[in-house]
Amino acid sequence: MSEPDLTLYGLRLSGHSHRAELFLSLLGLPYRFVEVASAEQRTAAEFRRLNPLGQIPVLTDGATAIPDSNAILVYLAARYAAGGGWMPADPLGAAEVQRWLSIASGEVRTGPALARLMVVFGARADRAAVHATAARILGFMDGHLAERRYLAADRATLADIACYSYVAHAPEGGVSLAPYPAVRAWIARVEALPGFIPMPASPIPEQA
Repeated sequence: MSEPDLTLYGLRLSGHSHRAELFLSLLGLPYRFVEVASAEQRTAAEFRRLNPLGQIPVLTDGATAIPDSNAILVYLAARYAAGGGWMPADPLGAAEVQRWLSIASGEVRTGPALARLMVVFGARADRAAVHATAARILGFMDGHLAERRYLAADRATLADIACYSYVAHAPEGGVSLAPYPAVRAWIARVEALPGFIPMPASPIPEQA
């Protein structure tokens, strides 16, 4: 296989971007990171050719563009880590990972991620409803992880990579992780993986 020509277009403070960059680092793949920080950059014709929706992150692999953070994870696992266990080959294992990819795009996004978005980027939403969603999904994760080391298998998979960034940074949105010891232990396990890189802390003081 030839040397990959990978470029990740994203925002360093974005958990969606971080999950893609984290996986690139865990796989030990060389890549370039292009910061796409402004609405003007995301609506520019050049970027719209990569993702017509104007959303980050986008990964390019040579002439191929892959938008969407979870799609990037699946692509990298299949293209550069086949057989590595990040996306199990057996139907049940694959379904378990897919379940958590859906949770990352659902309850994690509308709970811990949105709470952080409100504080860090000034998004508007019903704070009480967002924090209720965060408490519900974190409580569920804590119970799920009470007797497990990782979310979908006995080893780290795409499920853990997809959920880590916004859960670990939930306190930046005023969502305390103190009530969830199993979640905090899981975060520590993800952060101990060889090749782990952190997402930069928000410049906004933690609210919890």
